[in-house]
Amino acid sequence: MASANQLKALLQSHLEGDDSRFYSVAMQVAAHEAKLGHGKLAEELRKLIDQSKSRGEIASGSKTVPISKPRGELANLLTVSYPKSRLGDMVLDAGLEQQLRRIIREQRHAAEILSHGLSPRRKLLLVGPPGTGKTMTASVLAGELGLPLFQVRLDGLITKFMGETAAKLRQIFESTHHARGVYFFDEFDAIGSQRGLSNDVGEVRRILNSFLQMIEQDESHSLIIGATNHPDILDNALFRRFDDLLHYELPNEAHVASVLKSRLSRMAVKNTSWKRLASKALGLSYAELTRAADEVLKTALIERAESISEQDISHALEERWNLSNRLNKMS
Repeated sequence: MASANQLKALLQSHLEGDDSRFYSVAMQVAAHEAKLGHGKLAEELRKLIDQSKSRGEIASGSKTVPISKPRGELANLLTVSYPKSRLGDMVLDAGLEQQLRRIIREQRHAAEILSHGLSPRRKLLLVGPPGTGKTMTASVLAGELGLPLFQVRLDGLITKFMGETAAKLRQIFESTHHARGVYFFDEFDAIGSQRGLSNDVGEVRRILNSFLQMIEQDESHSLIIGATNHPDILDNALFRRFDDLLHYELPNEAHVASVLKSRLSRMAVKNTSWKRLASKALGLSYAELTRAADEVLKTALIERAESISEQDISHALEERWNLSNRLNKMS
């Protein structure tokens, strides 16, 4: 049964109207019962929690459960949102889609998995070039699981004062216990770079060691996601701390055509060759393709055009290519 501290936490969070903490503690009670082998009770508790969330959603007219925003110093470390994104909104290769479906399925059956002494995947490392869907993945997982998305603010986390960053990291990991959600560390290499790099300093090593210790000890029910464009500079010890490694690549020709068609087919003229357009856009990221498509739509809206030609789309892709090349030369 629930411990005295958990019962007090449930009552206190209810009195304070802190939905986030209430559901988090309730999930902890369910998980504890599952670990004791009380699988049926754990599943009943989870169902009651889900029903309570559903009633809250109906009452508020929202698809997400309203929770308290990060308070105090956490407000400078985390930004919260309530994504409505779904897996079907993404264009993915079969292997990556299968990985994400498995993560979602395990999270939805977490109580059953925990009752057998196993753990669902929830510590994820996303690697790949910019604009390939890493940030979108965090939103999709939050949306699919009905959880808030907490994005870690690196400008608030990383400081020049010795020991301060590690202390702030601890606050974030404590939050994963109090407020269940998806915690997203973008540009993760800022805190996970190799301890042996030539420009390394003692504080960088301390930050990394602190993170390694905290993520290994974390037993919350939140998802912790790190994303990086530079996996080659991550410390090798990090990879062992994550439950799953997800690789993202630039879209192939079929995926490029799918992105363009999904966003523009409603206004594109008949006989538009998506394959021909895709062959010209190979090498652009999903984000760049989306921006190019949006530019075409905005121009059509401003000019009150009823349709979009293949040449219009081709021109927008060419502009995006030129801009991408200039940015690459500058970096």
